[in-house]
Amino acid sequence: MKEVLEYLNNKNIKYELVNHPPALTTEEADEYVKGKEGVLTKTLFMAGKKDKKFYLFITDDKKRINIKKMNELVGNKLHFGKKQDLLSKLGLKPGAVSIYGLLNNKEHDINVYIDEEITKEKIITFHPNDNTATLFILIEDMFNFLEDLDYDYNIIEF
Repeated sequence: MKEVLEYLNNKNIKYELVNHPPALTTEEADEYVKGKEGVLTKTLFMAGKKDKKFYLFITDDKKRINIKKMNELVGNKLHFGKKQDLLSKLGLKPGAVSIYGLLNNKEHDINVYIDEEITKEKIITFHPNDNTATLFILIEDMFNFLEDLDYDYNIIEF
């Protein structure tokens, strides 16, 4: 979490941080930030066939994910990434998957997909690489973050 907050402060990105007990699911995390403005997200770490390509999918945490449709969108047969790949690629543990894990992706080999529906929101939430807090930022700052790290991203309809 410290690295994420330092990054945001160095880039003058305004945020609100809500500390809470560990949340292993989006439902748990949502309870701790109930009533606050912002789209509550889920970030899925996925792998392609033979674990050769890796993906982050960001969407509203209430949305059901259609893996078949995602396979078609990316042209790969997807499955949830393995625990060891999540740790080696993003430096994260299950339950704390976040866009901010890209700060740890030295290979720069994660493909980022963002649900078009959430791009219309003003504020978006993520764990700051730690599931004991939820971070609220402006949606344009999420895009600035990706661009600053030189990540291409795809906006798609989930």
